[in-house]
Amino acid sequence: METVSIVVDVQNVYYTTRQAFACHFDYNKFWAKATKNRQLVKAVAYAIDRDDPKQRQFQNILKTIGFEVKLKPYIQRSDGSAKGDWDVGIALDAMEFSEQSDVLVLVSGDGDFDLLAQRMREKHQTCVEVYGVALLTADSLIDSASRYFPIESDLLLR
Repeated sequence: METVSIVVDVQNVYYTTRQAFACHFDYNKFWAKATKNRQLVKAVAYAIDRDDPKQRQFQNILKTIGFEVKLKPYIQRSDGSAKGDWDVGIALDAMEFSEQSDVLVLVSGDGDFDLLAQRMREKHQTCVEVYGVALLTADSLIDSASRYFPIESDLLLR
């Protein structure tokens, strides 16, 4: 049976589905699709902790589905800008998971992950599947993936 690991850039999928469709990503439907006829090695959702009760409820839903949830604190700078990105953490974990998995599923449209996808395919011969909102997914990431799945109505909560 094919093995799979999943990494989800929660902030990216939240904002891109909201911007493109004015609704939310359906993690349950995604999980069913990404793990069908596969043995799960690891599934991690990377999120920002704003110490909000609704966010904690959402994080508990992700855990119930089967995700490990990794949190970073939300940092508000004095100039009004904010920081809270998981790109390096996602990349490090994805490289580690690719050594144990036939397939790595990345849920993000962030073009910063194009080099990661390319390296995983070349160095570890890992199949990299990318899920992202078509209009908001970097072409370079789509081109670097083994397979690309656009997030469309079948993966949205209506």
